[in-house]
Amino acid sequence: MDTDNEETKMKDSKRRERQAGSSWHGIHDIEALENPDTDIGLCGWLLVAFSILLMLATLPVSIWMCIKIVKEYERAIILSPGRIPLARGTKGPGLFFILPCTDSFINVDMRTITFDIPPQEVLTKDSVTVSVDGVVYYRVQNATLAVANITNADAATRLLAQTTLRNVLGTKNLAEILSDREEIAHSMQSTLDDATDDWGIKVERVEIKDVKLPHQLQRAMAAEAEATREARAKVIAAEGEMNASRALKEASLVIAESPSALQLRYLQTLNTIAAEKNSTIIFPLPLEMMQGFIKR
Repeated sequence: MDTDNEETKMKDSKRRERQAGSSWHGIHDIEALENPDTDIGLCGWLLVAFSILLMLATLPVSIWMCIKIVKEYERAIILSPGRIPLARGTKGPGLFFILPCTDSFINVDMRTITFDIPPQEVLTKDSVTVSVDGVVYYRVQNATLAVANITNADAATRLLAQTTLRNVLGTKNLAEILSDREEIAHSMQSTLDDATDDWGIKVERVEIKDVKLPHQLQRAMAAEAEATREARAKVIAAEGEMNASRALKEASLVIAESPSALQLRYLQTLNTIAAEKNSTIIFPLPLEMMQGFIKR
């Protein structure tokens, strides 16, 4: 447990460092993606010059092909020609200008994306097969890395979430899966966030939706819980009987000290019977009175 806590603290500290220096890392990542030789070459410059001449020759029609609009929640990655230039790498939101023949751009959605993890059949640490599904919330933190480092960041994150769910649950027993969902979700979120950091993806939250048990195991657990409740009820009933017997013993000792108390108890019993509207009232007589009639 201490080792797991230390690893969690180390991951959290690394994540805070990444968030604190996200702006510097963005520039550094773009520089790392670029070729050290930033010159596009003679052919590249000729193509750029030809594109500019063609744009000027076809004005004002070409202006509609040069001006692009990026929405508030999107960023545009410009490829010119085929590269991501440091000065013009990421654009948006708003208007930006491109050369029709040499420049191309890719729109990246920066909003939080939600997807369901399909139900995964997992064998737990205590050899129980369960079906678990979940929800993952993530967003693109660095649009340049999401375009340049991976083919499809969304599909890769979905597949990684499924394998991570299997790996994490495989180290837990059934009781831990049913009781420690928050800890499992936090462990998955940390693992996914570290794995997708090179793709420019930030995993914000992971939630475990449902844990489905086999029907046989559900019946066995229900029978065990019912037996436990019945045993607890019997213990409580026995304790109640014991307390009642002690109270009756104390009451009998009080009545034995005063004979008139027993007569008062008789009268109280008669009052209770009469209040219930019964037609028959049984009145107890002392045996001493009956012995006088027997002697005569």
